[in-house]
Amino acid sequence: MTPSEVEIVSQSSSEDPEKDYLDEIPNDVEMSLFDHLEELRQRIFYSLIAVVVCVIGCFVGVKPIVQLLEIPAQGVKFLQLAPGEYFFVSLKVAGYSGLVVASPFILYQIILFVLPGLTRRERQIIGPVVLGSSFLFFIGLAFAYVALIPAALKFFISYGADVVEQLWSIDKYFEFVLLLMFSTGIAFQVPIIQMLLGILNIVSSGQMLSGWRFVVLGAAVLGAVLTPSTDPLTQSLLAGAVIGLYFGGIGMVKLVGK
Repeated sequence: MTPSEVEIVSQSSSEDPEKDYLDEIPNDVEMSLFDHLEELRQRIFYSLIAVVVCVIGCFVGVKPIVQLLEIPAQGVKFLQLAPGEYFFVSLKVAGYSGLVVASPFILYQIILFVLPGLTRRERQIIGPVVLGSSFLFFIGLAFAYVALIPAALKFFISYGADVVEQLWSIDKYFEFVLLLMFSTGIAFQVPIIQMLLGILNIVSSGQMLSGWRFVVLGAAVLGAVLTPSTDPLTQSLLAGAVIGLYFGGIGMVKLVGK
């Protein structure tokens, strides 16, 4: 065996232990299917308790939340068109708000459930993925509140300003606002999906870039489906944001060498 071959063999043998170490599952303990189901039940129970507590807390202080969500509709008078309509709107707002507040705890319970079955390599990935997903979701909520909702409302108000007086049902308004905000938060998960596909070697950054035409078309369809309004401005803003996130995701995948 030549010196170069000996060096190659020694290098490969020194790399294997590190690779094996990263592919190991720390503190691996065999659990029966019943044990897994019992732990899943426990995590779901804790998550439901957290959601209920957060929803109750948001319902107690729902008035400031309602007033905050009414700000984009300046100049519009809201009407209660049925007995108890505002009460049910308050429940709906508290439900969505409580879910958002409880989401970090829910993610924590999900991590605790899946963590024992992950290798060290996978554990290095899950932290940034969960953190990035949460960050992008809240950025999506803020983007909808600051950009999408005002743009859509401005379009609707100006379109019929000379014909009808702006008297809106409070239930329909909050249904529009909450659906648009959560749809945008979900749409902002595109880079996270790209990172997972890249890290798992399912799709490379080059393949993502080559399919940009389909992404543009898909973003347009997504904007039309996710936005509860039919105005082209709101759909274009959401589609443009998704396209920007997609190309940003390509850059992130390329940075990690995939």
